[in-house]
Formats: sequence, C-alpha cells, structure tokens
Amino acid sequence: MKLAILSCGPNSYSTRRLKEAALQRGHNVKVLNTLKFAIDLQQGVPDLYYRQKALSTYDAVLPRIGASITYYGTAVVRQFQEMDVFCANTAHGIINSRDKLRSLQILSRHHLGIPRTTFVRDKKDVIPAIERVGGAPVIIKLIEGTQGIGVLLAESMSAAESIIELLQSQKQNVLVQKFVAESKGKDIRAFVVGDRVVAAMRRVAQGQEFRSNVHRGGLAEAVELTEDYQQTAVRAAQILGLRVAGVDMLEGKKGPQIMEVNSSPGLEGIETCTDLDVAGAVIDYIAAQVDFPEIDIRQRLTVSRGYGVSEIYVPEGSNFVGITITDTKLSEQDINVLTLYRGNKVIPNPRRDRILEAGDKLLCFGKLESMRGMIPAKTRRRRQPKVKDLVTDEASSSEAP
Repeated sequence: MKLAILSCGPNSYSTRRLKEAALQRGHNVKVLNTLKFAIDLQQGVPDLYYRQKALSTYDAVLPRIGASITYYGTAVVRQFQEMDVFCANTAHGIINSRDKLRSLQILSRHHLGIPRTTFVRDKKDVIPAIERVGGAPVIIKLIEGTQGIGVLLAESMSAAESIIELLQSQKQNVLVQKFVAESKGKDIRAFVVGDRVVAAMRRVAQGQEFRSNVHRGGLAEAVELTEDYQQTAVRAAQILGLRVAGVDMLEGKKGPQIMEVNSSPGLEGIETCTDLDVAGAVIDYIAAQVDFPEIDIRQRLTVSRGYGVSEIYVPEGSNFVGITITDTKLSEQDINVLTLYRGNKVIPNPRRDRILEAGDKLLCFGKLESMRGMIPAKTRRRRQPKVKDLVTDEASSSEAP
C-alpha cells in the first residue's frame, strides 16, 4: 500500500508513530505537508500538484488536519476523495467534528448522551440560557478549540455573563454547557478505529485545574470501557462520518456524556498509558480498507432511479409492533432492512425472525415510493408550559418567527 500522511508537523509524535507503524508493516509511506498542495480542476479530471509537481498515485490518505487550516485542509482531502483515493477520514467528517456546535447538534438528533448545551448571540438571552442548563457553575467553550484551549469554568452567574460578553466582543462564538459535577475533573478518551474502540484512557485533572487534557497537565491511566461506553464512542464517530477519532466523554450519572469528537486525535498520551500499538491499529485498518473498501451508501445507493435509503419508525400502536420482520412483508414491497436501531443498540442485518417493538427504527434500502407511505407525518414537539413563561406556544401563535 502506498500511503500519504497529510501533516504540517512531520516531527510530531503522532505523525512519526504512524509513519513508523506503516514502514514496519512493509508499506510505502510519505508525510506530505497539507499546505504545499495545489488543487487543479477541469471537466472530469480532478488533480493535485505537490510542490509544483504532479502528484504520483496513492492508495490511501491519512489526514492530520490542524484546526488552523481546516478550510484548506478539508479542500485537499475532498480532492483526494474526488480522485477515488481512500481517505481514513473524509472532509465531511472532519468539518462535522471541528465545529463543536455542529457536532453536538448532530449527536443530539441521534439521542446520544451530551451535556445540556445552549448557544446564544443576544446579550438578553445569556442569563435565561445559563438557567436552562442548570445555572452556575457552567462551562463556557469556544466553538473551535483543541487541547482544552478556549474552555473556561464560570463559578457564578455574573462571572459567566462577563466572560461571554468579553468573548462575544472579540467576535468569538461560544457555547454554554452544563457543568457535570459528578465527573470531578475526569473524562474518558476512547480511540475509535473503524467499528471498534482500540484503546481508552481516563484523564484526571490536577490541582485547581478542571480541564483533564494531558496538554493541561492532566494525568492519564488506562481503562477498560463497558459496552455502553464503547458503543457510544463508536456510534458518535460513525454518525459524524469519522473512521479514526478520539471521542471524549464524561462519566455522568445517566451514563456517557459526549463532550467532543476529535478527527486528529493525538497518540502520545494514549499509547504511553495503555502501552498499546494504536498507530499500528490505524494503519492495519487503512490497509484492510484499501484491499476491500466500504461503499458510502449516502453517495452510491441513490443512483438507481426510484430507489434509496430511508428510515422507518415503528411508533406505539403500529401494525408492525409484535410481529417479525418477515411478517411485515417489507421484502414483498421491494424493501430490504439493513439495520435495526433499538434504544442505544445498533443491530446490523437483523434476523428476519426478530420481533419488532414500539420505538424501533429500521434503516431500509428499497423503493422510495413504498417507503414514503410508511413514514408517519412529523409532529411538532411541544414544550411543557412553565409558570411565568411569557413565550406562547408556537403552534398557537399568530406571529411568524
């Protein structure tokens, strides 16, 4: 396999370890500076130049895109994708994870545990927003930031208001997030490769520091994750479109709470504390994908006219509740069930004799016309009215937003 590692830091620990692991396995590997590419476009022939010369052919690319070059870096990765080169992480996945608000919006939609979070712009909305997440103390985060940079703890309402006002005056977008007190300055970093967690560590903040990042002086220890934490980490990475990711989670009372997902996770801390060859696991995964690549169903399965992928929800009272997948007679309507989602469980290629329950979701491929009739009309989620709530329900309001 001929592998390109996109990195502006060839001497960093992570880049050196990935190159070393590839060479140990007999692969041809080059570290290429992401900023030295030129992107050429013409009809039907996407191309790349590196240091003013036409780029030679590569089998795979492993992007290590820093936050400061996200736009240009993802453009380069996207060009490799258009040239049909396997990319360990796609441009779409990197962009999803790099923006903290965007990633939490996506994860929230898929019912994964996250700390309650709010995003406001108007100064008048700051205090109500802090109250909605549970009041002070709160965590204040810049939407883009890594290694704990741009993460602040506000102990009081007035401190939070002052910090947010200062950051907004500097044209910074900030998130206000519930402080998960039970985590006690600890978090979990799960290193996801493909569909499994290959290593995990617990990071513990030191002294008065509440941030547990290793770069902030936090201590790391190897940890064996429960199935719930492993499934949450893998699902988070997959939902955002990442194949290689570091998923940071808090240990909340109700289970894992995802803080963020990193598309270029560092290797030094996790390899040192776990004594595992994480770099080797990444390289082995990429090599396997080059030999037998997965198909991105979002791009490939909709090419047949009238066919596509859709999700069928099984609500309470549905005719599907209590019967098997076979008895739904979906196959007779040219609909194939690919995956069954039940609570936090993901069941790929479910058995045809599996009995369906209320709340199940079926990811299906088949005739779109047949599936449309099975999807119930969306209903607006109504908020429970609160005392002194001056905002009328949207459904009964005569004013358009």
